[in-house]
Amino acid sequence: MPPRWMAKHEVCEKGWGCQETLILVDNGPQVYIVFNKGCTPVVDQDARITEHRAGPGLSVLSYTHVCRHQDNCNNLSTTLPLWTPPSIIGPGSLRCPVCLSIDDCKSAKELTCPAGSTHCYQGSIQFRGGGIFTILRVQGCMSQAGCNMLKGTREIGSIVVREDCSPKGQSSIIVGSKDCTKGRMQDGSTVSIYSGPPGVLVASYAHFCSSNRCNRARNTSVLLNSLPHPAAPAPGDVQCPICVQALQPCPENLENVTCPNGTTHCYSGFIRLSGGGVSSKIYIQGCMTQASSSLLNRTQKIGIFSVAENSEEPFEPLLQDRAVSTPFLAWVVGLGLSLALWCGMPLS
Repeated sequence: MPPRWMAKHEVCEKGWGCQETLILVDNGPQVYIVFNKGCTPVVDQDARITEHRAGPGLSVLSYTHVCRHQDNCNNLSTTLPLWTPPSIIGPGSLRCPVCLSIDDCKSAKELTCPAGSTHCYQGSIQFRGGGIFTILRVQGCMSQAGCNMLKGTREIGSIVVREDCSPKGQSSIIVGSKDCTKGRMQDGSTVSIYSGPPGVLVASYAHFCSSNRCNRARNTSVLLNSLPHPAAPAPGDVQCPICVQALQPCPENLENVTCPNGTTHCYSGFIRLSGGGVSSKIYIQGCMTQASSSLLNRTQKIGIFSVAENSEEPFEPLLQDRAVSTPFLAWVVGLGLSLALWCGMPLS
């Protein structure tokens, strides 16, 4: 530490500026970095360093900057503004598992916490925006109890952040794209629910329009605000493994969780999607009802995406194939009793 990097260059739209966002999660012997640069319509903002959580133990710092005074003004190339030598703090009496991982923390080592630590933290932080979608699993030492590592922060520069300390966490994947399309589509927005609670939720938002920059949606509220918000369901009698994972199958040794009331069996399968520069396979396990044994109800197209469930058959080509490969907001898959829609916790 501190690492350095090089960035590509992009020509911004007229009136847009340059932005850079750097987030550093420090967990004793481990450090996790989230970094994003690009164009933005947001007003200029002087370079700012924010201490979201100070040690001992876990700490979260960020650097944000928006500028227009010259080309390539977002030229930060190192974590140096956020990097300070580790402070010398003696060991305390508390021991906690310590982990920072985008996979899981099953093999987390138990370490002695620094003096001043009073509680062990276990949770996850979701980072979303600017082409980034990552869930970071976190275990470590904290100086206070509760799920408050971010102190209520929801946005850091171009990145939307969300903290979750539920026992199993929330499993979700958001995939999408925005750009020009050459297919003849009728203007308007469509929200569709293919399967829903109890258990797995699959829903989509698609919008086609014909005026300049009319595809302005910036977060998932365009979809989530249109979905029902039922009360948290009572637990049922069925137990299932729960997982949503891109690119590779779910682990074989997943623990079972108690499904919500109304669940009749466990689902295991995958969804393939292609279009808009995106080509991916999403593996899913979770709680289902007999009436919803198929997640997509044989749907083959969602907006600019071709989709297929549990099928390796080649896709038919779509006309609207010019979308950039920018993960955004057209696809949401959610699992588990802690699903935000049930608990009334907004994702945006």
